[in-house]
Amino acid sequence: MTSANTLIMHAVTVDDGLRLPCAEHGDRSGLPILLLHGYTDSWRSFELLLPHLPQGLRAIVPTQRGHGDADRPQGYAPADFAGDALAVLNALGIERAIVVGHSMGSQVALRLALDHPERVLGLVLIGGFAALGDNAAVRELWDDVVAGLEDPVDPGFVEAFQRSTVARAVPAEFLDGMVQESLKVPAAVWRDALHAMMQENFVTALRRMTTPTLLLWGDRDAIVPRSEQELLAASITDARLVVLTGTGHAPHWEETVRVAVEISAFARMVTDQ
Repeated sequence: MTSANTLIMHAVTVDDGLRLPCAEHGDRSGLPILLLHGYTDSWRSFELLLPHLPQGLRAIVPTQRGHGDADRPQGYAPADFAGDALAVLNALGIERAIVVGHSMGSQVALRLALDHPERVLGLVLIGGFAALGDNAAVRELWDDVVAGLEDPVDPGFVEAFQRSTVARAVPAEFLDGMVQESLKVPAAVWRDALHAMMQENFVTALRRMTTPTLLLWGDRDAIVPRSEQELLAASITDARLVVLTGTGHAPHWEETVRVAVEISAFARMVTDQ
């Protein structure tokens, strides 16, 4: 018999034969929680977090299209990624799930909740945002590097990019692994995914969203400012903001146990409603 603590790796084949690597952890009969990684990451973005989640949660962590070892079709807008996320739930026979999204994954989670609210029990947005079009840090990243990025992508740039997302030390082996995952992403996906993120704007749509939402944000986030969190909190009817002191854009890497505790408490809260 497989232990609930065992990490299971498999591939989910969704619409049109798209193959997405997927990690699962926890009780296969437990409350489903779908975790969506950030820009140029992979399922490994949640590798440190998974062992700290309750065994009663069924954590499902796909690598999204174009990233890691996933297939690389056309289309890298939030709607494309959200369509894949819905297809993963369908392929696994899951009617409703808590959806956790980090950074780019937060846009995907929002798109899924707005388009298919009946499938989303609750949202957890880590370093999330409603719009990036006016974000100075993202605009600089696009103008200075990504718009002109070519293969092979420079490893020095990728390492600097990943290191810029954290404010405190994380295990060196883990961070090196995330750099290697980002190096798997072709330049075209770097460009297309970031450009699509910059075009998306959820500010008006959020006013009609009632999905219970937990916002997790590090107060040393160099990418997404607190004002963006306050906008999300004010716009979503049932949203709560938790500020994690001393952490950067990836709190689930830096404050792994605390983030797991917050997600666990949120899961209990939404299932008790």
